[in-house]
Amino acid sequence: MRIVIAGGHGQIALRLERLLAARGDEAAGIIRNPEQSEDLRSAGAEPVVLDLESATVDQTAEVLRGADAAVFAAGAGPNSGTERKDTVDRGAAVLFADAAERAGVRRYVVVSAMGADPNHPGDEVFDAYLRAKGAADAYVRSRTALDWTILRPGMLTNDAGTGQVQLSVSTGRGPVPRDDVAAALLELLDTPATAGLTLELISGSVPVTVAVKGVAGN
Repeated sequence: MRIVIAGGHGQIALRLERLLAARGDEAAGIIRNPEQSEDLRSAGAEPVVLDLESATVDQTAEVLRGADAAVFAAGAGPNSGTERKDTVDRGAAVLFADAAERAGVRRYVVVSAMGADPNHPGDEVFDAYLRAKGAADAYVRSRTALDWTILRPGMLTNDAGTGQVQLSVSTGRGPVPRDDVAAALLELLDTPATAGLTLELISGSVPVTVAVKGVAGN
């Protein structure tokens, strides 16, 4: 498979790229900063320099053309303000979905956030982030040409992954290692029957492969 990942230098994306490369799949990571290219190569991925805040749909579709799946894992980052929550967490996600559609890439997996809601109240930056992610999710869900799956992890940690998770439409709050998020993304990419599902993910007691099979088609 060839998988194109938006936000290719993110912590979850780099983990996913390593998993894809380890089993012989082709990963391409979209990055804004060319200085990050070597990190992607070290993870076994092809770096593609493209700024999703200023790129056109056609430019982005060109990168996606011929891919088997697209993963949106980009984010403005914890130190960004409300404006970039809108241009990246919402705007870039919308652009990437449009580009996938134009390129004929049906399988589309989103790394969202627990609590994402376009109508989330509040004036803090994190409130704006949850609104932006919620608006992006709602847009993706409206695209009938995409076989989308939206994954909403709980509180992300850098603990070593256990491979044991809880995955369902609603899990309640909880932490989850980024290792296990990447493993879940890989399994979701392999399981097209999860299309049309918005899922929450936290640490639990069920192996990732079993957890994904358990929600597939439901």
